[in-house]
Amino acid sequence: MKLYTKTGDNGKTSLLGGKRVSKDNIRLEAYGTVDELNANVGMVLNYVNEDFDINLIEFIQNKLFDIGSLLSAEEDEAEYPLPQLNQIENKDIFVIEQAIDRYQQELPEITNFIIPAGSHAVSWCHIARTVCRRAERRVVSINDENNKYLQIIVFLNRLSDLFFILARKMAKRDGINEIFWNKNL
Repeated sequence: MKLYTKTGDNGKTSLLGGKRVSKDNIRLEAYGTVDELNANVGMVLNYVNEDFDINLIEFIQNKLFDIGSLLSAEEDEAEYPLPQLNQIENKDIFVIEQAIDRYQQELPEITNFIIPAGSHAVSWCHIARTVCRRAERRVVSINDENNKYLQIIVFLNRLSDLFFILARKMAKRDGINEIFWNKNL
């Protein structure tokens, strides 16, 4: 099987299930941003060195693939039958919350905004955080009156918090002073 299919050359692509849509479809924007987030999370993985952190990042990347699958699934399952997909559950959100709590215990309290800089590791965490926030906004855009994607929205919300606190953890680990916003400059 060739990598290129040429089926998207006319600006259309298929959702999971087979329905063809324009490549600028808001659903594609949502799961494409999740894919972009996953690539950035892969960069963060290059900078972690503790087993807990490595396992957490691997968990996150797999959950992001689950989210991408859920977002790419056609909503009309009668016309486009879907495979069984992994849902985002409370236990997944709890994993993220536990990690945030664990990291936060190791860090001093802050009273000012932190500038997203300091090192490659810190910056990649902040890039992942901001892409995660954008992914969350895109998912909010396709959420329906039944809150079909509420668990995904909550997961992404917690995940952006995790990358903020992970940036702080990496700064501390690497002996880098956090840069605080100076509103007088």
